[in-house]
Amino acid sequence: MKSFTNLFGCFKRNPRQEAAAPADRSTAGASSMGAVASGMPPPKRPAPTDSPGPPVENNVDAPGTPLKDALKQANNAKVAVFFTGTEEEKQIHEIQAILNALKDDPNVENPVEVPEIQKIQVSGFSKKAIQHLTLHNSWPLIYIKGNAVGGLKELQALKQDYLKEWLRDHTYDLIVIGGGSGGLAAAKEAARLGKKVACLDFVKPSPIGTTWGLGGTCVNVGCIPKKLMHQASLLGHSIHDAQKFGWKLPEGKVEHKWGHLRDSVQDHIASLNWGYRVQLREKTVTYINSYGEFTGPFEISATNKKKKVEKITADRFLIATGLRPKYPDIPGVKEYTITSDDLFQLPYPPGKTLCVGASYVSLECAGFLHGMGFDVTVIVRSILLRGFDQDMAERIRKHMIAYGMKFEAGVPTKIEQIEEKTDEKPGKYRVYWPKKNEETGEMQEVSEEYNTILMAIGREAVTDDVGLTTIGVERAKNKKVVGRREQSTTIPWVYAIGDVLEGTPELTPVAIQAGRVLMRRIFDGANELTEYDQIPTTVFTPLEYGCCGLSEEDAFMKYGKDNIIIYHNVFNPLEYTISERMDKDHCYLKLICLRNEEEKVVGFHILTPNAGEITQGFGIALKLAAKKADFDRLIGIHPTVAESFTTLTLEKKDGDEELQASGC
Repeated sequence: MKSFTNLFGCFKRNPRQEAAAPADRSTAGASSMGAVASGMPPPKRPAPTDSPGPPVENNVDAPGTPLKDALKQANNAKVAVFFTGTEEEKQIHEIQAILNALKDDPNVENPVEVPEIQKIQVSGFSKKAIQHLTLHNSWPLIYIKGNAVGGLKELQALKQDYLKEWLRDHTYDLIVIGGGSGGLAAAKEAARLGKKVACLDFVKPSPIGTTWGLGGTCVNVGCIPKKLMHQASLLGHSIHDAQKFGWKLPEGKVEHKWGHLRDSVQDHIASLNWGYRVQLREKTVTYINSYGEFTGPFEISATNKKKKVEKITADRFLIATGLRPKYPDIPGVKEYTITSDDLFQLPYPPGKTLCVGASYVSLECAGFLHGMGFDVTVIVRSILLRGFDQDMAERIRKHMIAYGMKFEAGVPTKIEQIEEKTDEKPGKYRVYWPKKNEETGEMQEVSEEYNTILMAIGREAVTDDVGLTTIGVERAKNKKVVGRREQSTTIPWVYAIGDVLEGTPELTPVAIQAGRVLMRRIFDGANELTEYDQIPTTVFTPLEYGCCGLSEEDAFMKYGKDNIIIYHNVFNPLEYTISERMDKDHCYLKLICLRNEEEKVVGFHILTPNAGEITQGFGIALKLAAKKADFDRLIGIHPTVAESFTTLTLEKKDGDEELQASGC
């Protein structure tokens, strides 16, 4: 029998920009989030550019410690230096001299201990692999307590008192600030590797007072409650479909009870909150329900809800504080509106709702609220789903309009309260925005009354009150940590993962993977990196949108329009035929391929029921550099919507007429 490699020879892996050199991987249990968490799509980012992948070993014997052993030694040493030859001895002596200058007078209480440098000679191949792993080109390369510092220049740039304090002993090996998906995964993995770990988590209430337990956005106010409410909406449609399939329903109107759903969702979330606390205890991670802030380079002041402050120290710190919703600067916005932080605990049915913003959060919430029977309007400034494929975004808009939702173009300028909300019912508010008069072409102010106004215009990193500026951690304009991989570019003992790391997708599974991989790298010497490309994701709109790889826009930007060929089609899910669902006219899929590389697939897109399940499965094909021919020779499962990817022959061209679906 042929091997997998021979049978699927076209699936030879192309090294990506940040792929690891051959890795020494350890395994970890699957996240309890599962595929549900993939519904948090990435922000708009420039089309990726090609850059060299990891070095390829030439299998020629070379002097030095083997790469795997060298990384282990550097990880376990207090101070280590990688070098390749005797010509680098002078710099190593200079490094030792800088460290020796830190020595205290013997009579000083608790003098700092300056160790001798552990010199680790490696081959030229290992040098390239280590430089790729750390993104440090300086050589010889210095490691302090398992953290890559850089070369002599980078060591000299560190403040002497910081360096001196770094060499001292601290209470913890690692302090994680943020108890969300990524922070918890990292804390548990570090503890599994035998490290002493503390995890701080504290949720500041939203402007209307909403707070929640351990687990972060995904568990409490994101992926999990969103997917459950999305399912509630879908079940409403299934009830109506059931009659077409022969089910006799009780007489009378079928109604949805918001309070029952809310309580069921919150009960499930509470069980997850408790489960995370149990897991931390079982892994011997110290959980501290306090707000952490740097008050020294290796010191955190942790303030609990009673304002009691505890000071703790560590050798390393991981920032995993996530994002919180943004608010526009308009009158009445924080007094009279809610965000996704509040929606899932809302004590009353939301009633007539205005969703402000074109983000996936806005569209997902609008979709499931409308599915539960509420009157929903979405107001957008410009395009939907910025950063996603705009052909797919426009198809989502058309489907949602056909589904019964309203879209307005504009930006709210003022909100006034008409009736105050209570614990049993929503209030009533008037929202104003400028709108173009179709007859005169002039802009005029219009207004409309709503019971609930959901702000979903974006999210920003929670890093302002963590004390990063105090110790010199560089941040981008969007407040995210600027990293060399996950390591701070300015303070080498500070790391960041997930939504607060600049330039990485804002996706829960990404944060979980990044946390685990990072812990194995910095505590176990693993030659392993998180792969931030070709990540499948799904937007849980009423008709789900799944994608992996490049959008049309990014593919054109990266490869040129003439080098792209797009295969596409529409389809009619069998389960929609008898029920005559309107959704059947909107299901669509496409593959974006490279003409000059044997039609390698670089983009996968589908608008369909259960898109998340389909996209997760096909994602591996893109990771393995599949060609269009591989999809063609794959035999489909009949009757499914996913099999449509195995029969694509229509090439998408400008000016084509709208496609029409047909049965099998």
